[in-house]
Amino acid sequence: MSDGKAQIRGVAVPWPDPWSVGAVVVAALVLVPILAVAAMALFPTENPWPHLVATTLPRYAGNTVLLMAGTGALAAAVGTGCAWLVAMHRFPGRGALAWALLLPLGVPAYVSAYALVDFLDYAGPVQTAMRAAFGWVDARDYWFPPVRSRGAAVLVLGFALYPYVYLMARAAFAEQSGAGLEVARALGAGPWRRFARVGLPLARPAVAAGVAVVMMETANDFGVVSYFGVQTLTTGIFTLWLQAGNAGGAAQIACVILVAVALLALVERVSRRRRRFWQTARAQRPPVPMALEGAAAWAATVACAVPVALGFAFPVAVMGWHALGSGWLAPGLLEALGNTVGVAAAAAVVTTALAVFMVHGVRMTGRALPRALLPVTMVGYAAPGAVLGLGVLVPLAAFDNRVADGVLALTGWDPGLILTGSAAALVYAYAVRFFAIAQGSVDAALGRIPPALPMAARSLGRGPGATLRAVHLPLMRRSVLVAALLVFVDVTKELPATLLLRPFGFDTLATRVHDQASLERLEQAAPAALVITAVGLVAVLLLARAEGARDAPAPL
Repeated sequence: MSDGKAQIRGVAVPWPDPWSVGAVVVAALVLVPILAVAAMALFPTENPWPHLVATTLPRYAGNTVLLMAGTGALAAAVGTGCAWLVAMHRFPGRGALAWALLLPLGVPAYVSAYALVDFLDYAGPVQTAMRAAFGWVDARDYWFPPVRSRGAAVLVLGFALYPYVYLMARAAFAEQSGAGLEVARALGAGPWRRFARVGLPLARPAVAAGVAVVMMETANDFGVVSYFGVQTLTTGIFTLWLQAGNAGGAAQIACVILVAVALLALVERVSRRRRRFWQTARAQRPPVPMALEGAAAWAATVACAVPVALGFAFPVAVMGWHALGSGWLAPGLLEALGNTVGVAAAAAVVTTALAVFMVHGVRMTGRALPRALLPVTMVGYAAPGAVLGLGVLVPLAAFDNRVADGVLALTGWDPGLILTGSAAALVYAYAVRFFAIAQGSVDAALGRIPPALPMAARSLGRGPGATLRAVHLPLMRRSVLVAALLVFVDVTKELPATLLLRPFGFDTLATRVHDQASLERLEQAAPAALVITAVGLVAVLLLARAEGARDAPAPL
């Protein structure tokens, strides 16, 4: 052995360094829940697949596909349309609406669902006012569309998730060449033709990426569909596992979700395989927003204000009204807040630290295996929370039981379930679920650091660890903090994985909102919902600030 290499049959093979080994371990930790779900699906203790196919699976799959398609279409229309108006036109209120359109990201979709049902249900103010105004006695005297329905779920999810499309589409429109749009205008193309023939085709990859995120979040949703009584693949996991006690059947449904998400990503990629878009190498002039006048200007203002009203102002107003009662003094709220802050902070620190370790190790060592595994770790974000909950709980529970049995046999003391009996399983699931967010932010931050700086540190004798501490961390400190904050905020809103993995008697703000709203106690659910929304708004404001620093539209 010499120069860090081992001689194997006369061939020098480099020893694996700690950074490469650590990167492989991190990737393995992310993939274990997915592999566990696949193993349970392939080798169930009892095979419920024929019964599922003959009974409930078609309904679960059909509702899921319709929800994903409907929500994706609505989010694409709202997000792309508002992005085009904000990026390419000037109208009253444009400066404020440009960032206000991001506000629905701060409101969990299930909170909007509770607010909609409370406002439009039979005992809500709308139907109560209708009966009082027209003298109707009960629901048999008039027709009102069903509030808890698949269509209502599409509306709630669409207006809650459209900011993903808006954010990506607005950036794509702002980066387009103003010369191309001016040429189209000079050739007689009106506003709609410029949008359909020039703007939208160039922004299509960004729009498609945003829609894919929306559809994955729709497949992950549990709070909205369960409250509206819509049976989807996600609710099927809860039904088969928690009610029927069939982990194998739940794993098979989870694999259906994973296959659907993978097909969604594949179809999107194949659909644009032969479409390629490049920007010219020379500097280009950004598009100059056109001023709208008269009715068109106010129509644009209304078109951008409606999504903000429906996705943010309406649910916050309804929950704020209910929060005026005694819900703030209800027992358990402070405990749920403490639990939420504790697990979210732990998950943010763990996830960000693992992302920094892996991305830095891959960049500094350049080994082929860690570099190949880096994109694989993104799979956790595509896996719904219910799938990860199933994949985390079963292997960890088996590990806990073996450890407890071993300790009991050796010492006579039963330690109980160390991981699944505490919040450790929750933190692990959150780290897997949101690792892609931290990894993407850290990778982008490292990519902005000139290679000469770490090379200079290495030439002065600094190892990878010292280079990370002395060069990389000081330069990307802000990006790391933003990544940790985004993970923190997403953890506070996560519901499916929390419901499956929380220890007995352990409530977070999300589970408290779900439990109280399921019992129609909105006065008790409203304070927790508002706290979650307030935390989410912090991330939204950071996003708005970051986007504004790059391509903020000029205020009127």
